[in-house]
Amino acid sequence: MKLHELKAVKGATRAPKRKGRGGASGLGTTAGRGMNGQKSRSGGGVRPGFEGGQMPLYRRIPKRGFTNIWGDEFTVLNVSDLNRFDAGTTVTPQLLEETGMAKQVKTGIKILGNGDLEKSLTVQAHKFSKTAVEKIESAGGKAEVI
Repeated sequence: MKLHELKAVKGATRAPKRKGRGGASGLGTTAGRGMNGQKSRSGGGVRPGFEGGQMPLYRRIPKRGFTNIWGDEFTVLNVSDLNRFDAGTTVTPQLLEETGMAKQVKTGIKILGNGDLEKSLTVQAHKFSKTAVEKIESAGGKAEVI
């Protein structure tokens, strides 16, 4: 069997509705749009979210906060997350992406100081918290800002 020989199972497909093809079809003349009004006209209808002049839902709901379009969004990891690497490893953003620890590196990677580090690692990241630097260096490693 080849791709061009494949067919849908009997009863899986239906013939399309042929609108505006005579009164006997059941969908002639007005083609199922009714008689008059905005929705019966060609190109007629209202935009998504329009509620007939009533204040639409997206405008009634209170808004909170804002999005800083110039803000930097860092992928955050804790010091305890780095224990999965062998001692002496140089942990880079590329390595973190390959291992699946940082699924998306947006602006950069920031290492935070939650947990403990048992191995000496050279960690390269875009930002570090003070406690993260202390814990990495107390374990015998290095914290390098890229």
